[in-house]
Amino acid sequence: MLAAVGRGLRGARLSSWLPQAAPSRGSHWQTSLLTARASLPARAQPKKKKKVDVKKEQAQKDRMKKKIRKLEKAAPEMIPIEDFITPLKYSESNRVRTLPPLSFEETERRVLLMKKWCLFKQNQDKAEKAAIQALVEAQQEALKELRLESEELYQAAVRRDEGLFPFERDGPDYTPPLPGYDPPEGKCVDITKVYTQ
Repeated sequence: MLAAVGRGLRGARLSSWLPQAAPSRGSHWQTSLLTARASLPARAQPKKKKKVDVKKEQAQKDRMKKKIRKLEKAAPEMIPIEDFITPLKYSESNRVRTLPPLSFEETERRVLLMKKWCLFKQNQDKAEKAAIQALVEAQQEALKELRLESEELYQAAVRRDEGLFPFERDGPDYTPPLPGYDPPEGKCVDITKVYTQ
């Protein structure tokens, strides 16, 4: 019985020794100065300084200086552009393609065909130029008549069309596209050489 009372008194003494929480009039997150701090400042242990060997450090610096001098002396290696280099097997003098000789009739046929083609293109060019000239003359005549009618309409007609450019157009193609054609995906083998400086 006495032991229990003694323990209770000792507990009361200990609890009275601990700082008690006092009501604070500040905000709800401020604590009293008498309460024990939950997070005490923790000190990190100082790191041990590594012992630097002066000779090793100097040798490393000397090696780096030697590498830099070596790189400065050597000319930079140029990376070849293989697209501009013709392989030797294609530039041999004995690789000459000989065409079979044409007969006299075939030569005459080709010459006449070329003359007909030139005449056709010449007539086509003349017709296009004449059509353009006629359109330009008709346009100038229409603008003159429009100016006599109304100056405002004339100014609106000769105003520059800002939405005309950029102009995009497809064709003409050598062969017309096939409707519904699904082109196959080809295989690609990358043989690009990688150069390191």
